[in-house]
Amino acid sequence: MHTILLTGVNGQVGHELQRSLQGLGTIHAPSSASLNLADPDALRAAVRALKPTLIVNPAAYTAVDKAESEPDAAYAINATAPGVLAEEARRLGIPLIHYSTDYVYSGEGEQAWRESDPVAPPNVYGASKLAGEEAIRASGCDHLILRTSWVYGARGKNFLLTMLKFGRERESMNIVADQIGAPTWCRSIAALSSHIVASRPDWAAVSGTYHLVNSGSTSWHGFAEAIFALAQARGDTVPKTLNGIATEDYPTPARRPKNSRLDLSRLEQTFGLVPPSWQDALAQCFADTPR
Repeated sequence: MHTILLTGVNGQVGHELQRSLQGLGTIHAPSSASLNLADPDALRAAVRALKPTLIVNPAAYTAVDKAESEPDAAYAINATAPGVLAEEARRLGIPLIHYSTDYVYSGEGEQAWRESDPVAPPNVYGASKLAGEEAIRASGCDHLILRTSWVYGARGKNFLLTMLKFGRERESMNIVADQIGAPTWCRSIAALSSHIVASRPDWAAVSGTYHLVNSGSTSWHGFAEAIFALAQARGDTVPKTLNGIATEDYPTPARRPKNSRLDLSRLEQTFGLVPPSWQDALAQCFADTPR
């Protein structure tokens, strides 16, 4: 049985991990109020006091646009903190599971990215997440870096809940239609992560970087269409028109990648896991989503 240090339990993925990791060990899940990830000394002290046998780190600075004007805050949580956790994992001889992002890639082209492809983050958020990955690898600890994308769920702040809110308020909406990726339910991430832990892998043998997203791909416009189809079926108010627009027509402080497709072959080949389609995951999540 593991003693698990789980960060970021107030976030979407952390909340689901606290549920799905049940039975695999004793879970210690301090809130951000009791464990300040931006304080490296406090973080190091917390790990040394607990002496976990597994660290799971979904915590992140995820305000993509705000990161452009707050790079220090983004790097503190996304780069420095994972580096500290990795150093402590190496010292204890334990594995670290860490979550990263499709934003480490340039977002160009149309081919699904493979883990071995060159990285070229298009914005500060992606660069800070890449720096966290590099710090983990440099530590020499056994690790799984799980790159995911377009995360949503039935709680918190995400595209699904934003669409449902706007759908009640607006008759017409403009949604970006030329960015392609995999909408990924936070519960899918947590469930698949827990399957890996439960399989008791040879951590040194499987150590490395993997993609972990729901299978298939769509645009934000396609994702919105699927959301509103489910919403309409249960009697929710939805927009009368949903217009597809170009990225250039919706400027944001941080540049967004147009190609966020992630190849899942390595996850399947190593762990025998095939994530559900984004459509199936969305339908399951919708059943838990308040009206």
